[in-house]
Amino acid sequence: MTLSKLIRLCLAVLCAFALATPAAALSAKLAPELLPYAAGRATGQPAVTWAQVRSSSAYVKVLIVAASPDSSLAGLRADVLARGGSVHHNFLSTRALAAMVPAAALNRLAARADVVSIVPNRAVSRQASLLETAAGDGAALAAQPNGTAYDGRGVGIAVLDSGIDHRHRHFVDAKGRSRVKLAVDIVELSRRLLGKGWSVGVDYSTISRAGVDGTKYRQLFDKLAPVAPVPDPYGHGTMVAAAAAGNGRYQSPDASGVATGASLIDVRVLDEQGSGNLADVLLGMDWVLQNARLAGIRVVNLSLGGSSAETFVNDPLARAARSASAAGLVVVASAGNAGRNGSGQEVFGAISSPGSDPSVITVGASNPYGTGPRGDDAVTGFSSRGPTRGSVLFASGRRWVDHLPKPDLVAPGNRIVGALAADRDGRWNLLARSHPELTQVSGASQAKGQALMSLSGTSMAAPVVAGAAAVVLQANPGLTPPLVKAILQYTATPLAQGNLLQQGTGQINVAGAVRLATALRTDISAAADAGLLLPGANLLAVGRTMPMPFTVLDGVARPWSQILTVGGTHLATGAEAIARWQPIFDGRLTWARQWVLRRDVSWQPMSLKDGVPPLTVPRAIVERNASAQALLSAGVRLLDALAPSAADSTAALLTPVARLSALAASGQGLRLRRGFGFDSLGLRGEGFLLSQGFLLSEGFLLSEGFLLSEGFLLSEGFLLSEGFLLSEGFLLSEGFLLSEGFLLSEGFLLSESVGDVAGGQDRSWAGD
Repeated sequence: MTLSKLIRLCLAVLCAFALATPAAALSAKLAPELLPYAAGRATGQPAVTWAQVRSSSAYVKVLIVAASPDSSLAGLRADVLARGGSVHHNFLSTRALAAMVPAAALNRLAARADVVSIVPNRAVSRQASLLETAAGDGAALAAQPNGTAYDGRGVGIAVLDSGIDHRHRHFVDAKGRSRVKLAVDIVELSRRLLGKGWSVGVDYSTISRAGVDGTKYRQLFDKLAPVAPVPDPYGHGTMVAAAAAGNGRYQSPDASGVATGASLIDVRVLDEQGSGNLADVLLGMDWVLQNARLAGIRVVNLSLGGSSAETFVNDPLARAARSASAAGLVVVASAGNAGRNGSGQEVFGAISSPGSDPSVITVGASNPYGTGPRGDDAVTGFSSRGPTRGSVLFASGRRWVDHLPKPDLVAPGNRIVGALAADRDGRWNLLARSHPELTQVSGASQAKGQALMSLSGTSMAAPVVAGAAAVVLQANPGLTPPLVKAILQYTATPLAQGNLLQQGTGQINVAGAVRLATALRTDISAAADAGLLLPGANLLAVGRTMPMPFTVLDGVARPWSQILTVGGTHLATGAEAIARWQPIFDGRLTWARQWVLRRDVSWQPMSLKDGVPPLTVPRAIVERNASAQALLSAGVRLLDALAPSAADSTAALLTPVARLSALAASGQGLRLRRGFGFDSLGLRGEGFLLSQGFLLSEGFLLSEGFLLSEGFLLSEGFLLSEGFLLSEGFLLSEGFLLSEGFLLSEGFLLSESVGDVAGGQDRSWAGD
């Protein structure tokens, strides 16, 4: 047999195998919304922005998540074109394509071995100084040794939103220069490149990638941001930027944000109506990753979100967030505004994407009730509650659900006053014009260039935490993203009412976070990158000890939570959890329930002669199963003893955080005597109830003694094998979660969806 005949025979066998792929397996790769289109039932489906019927043929805009060693995804791109589609983008932040394809091609594309999942290019939208005091920032202002304020100076915050009015006085420094250092308009880039995005047979991906390529970066810091006639026509992004870093001390009321000296980078991904799509947000994340080290970006704020049924392992926005963490960026996202349904009943399980990812700092909203002192603060009714509900469907029909407790913490998000965006002639933004009641700010002069408005929502809470992260990074630039998250959680002050699914570990405490950050070494990130930190290595700076775990706010000593969420469903506590190096503080590592994933970043071969030093511009970020290693060091205490059974874990999750914090402070919990990690024998931790109770199989941790069945390939080599799901750590029992859509005896209502943030659920002007 000739070589050519052998190749043709092999191809025929492969094609036959692909065609023989069970329908259930193909359905497992397709998002539920796509199944009617794949089955030829496009007519009668609800109107969506990502589907169109032309000449009786249906076309859909999708994101194809891939597993391939080829970052160009050349074979997949060629297949999309061959099947009558077009390629819009090939992303750096996640191994995926944005494409427009005939609906009839969905099953064929899903049958490819290198395709992990296919989801619609869903809509995303905005989630729709008292602030400094309510956030606990006042005590941090004179904390530097030289007596000057910690204000985020030297730290860049990228705001992916509807734009920033860089001319507003909130963003002008003492020398009259805008602190909005750079601006990129992804919305306009996509419009010019793709039009409406329905053209057939075109591969735009090389052009779109060039539009965000950091190797073509040019220094613009000495110039004002590009002067557009209407930099933020909707008005949401400017408010978000003001909450993070606005300086409003020039008038009364003082509407300053948290990091009043930080730089802002405007990445416009939402249009004039405050809406966008998944592909544009991912392209914005690509731009940030490519330019972060060049532009001094350390924090990314995403006060936006979309509904997502995918597990965090596959969800494109979640994957992009993990890539950003691996590249050294702190990613902050709003939890969503779906905490109550139309009848006013409390809803659980409505965290939006990307807040569903373990690496993200997911922020819920608290209500300061118009006062600085936090004694009366409470979680708002609209703030989305956990757990996360992303899932993956096995070919057999069995579904895995993430069940991760979120949010991570809360911050003020009710009737927050900030900057009102306008055009160069002073005409107000769409939000302000449509809802003039938002502009009724007592005492504000509403003069051109310094007008104010108010908004409510987790959109406003997230940038408070983003600003706090900038201040913490100014205080200690050597922190890794997971360590910043750990510090913010550990120092948060629990509200009197609210459990982990409502308030996370408590309300943001900037002063406490700064005090803890300055007690730690400033070389942690560099040492971790160089592999110089072994589990349990001392993180305290020379001559420093752990500070006392409380902060005096409004004249009252507010205790810290002293709690971290680790492994998705475990609670860690004790000074050792912060004062010693924990491998989970590496931004390249994610441990969530039975998943232990690692991301590897490769860099463009730049040199100083190019004007860009090495290790500056990422070339590729690849996620894989983590190799055997420790996860927590000896001495860390786990509060899992409070939940020895599934029923107890449900009760523990619903226990007020103030109670859990008191137990942590009293020394409760299982102390790990020999650390906690996994090796060829499984997860281990002497002194931990589940020691030797897990086995490692291709990076997926399963309960010992349960039979594995059909394997299902996820992204980049992850093998998700069906088996019994553990109620490990603090995990809601299945009996609690399976009552979706029905009122339980406790009065809780669970939501199957993640929450429709694009459908008017922001309640920005409604308050709570």
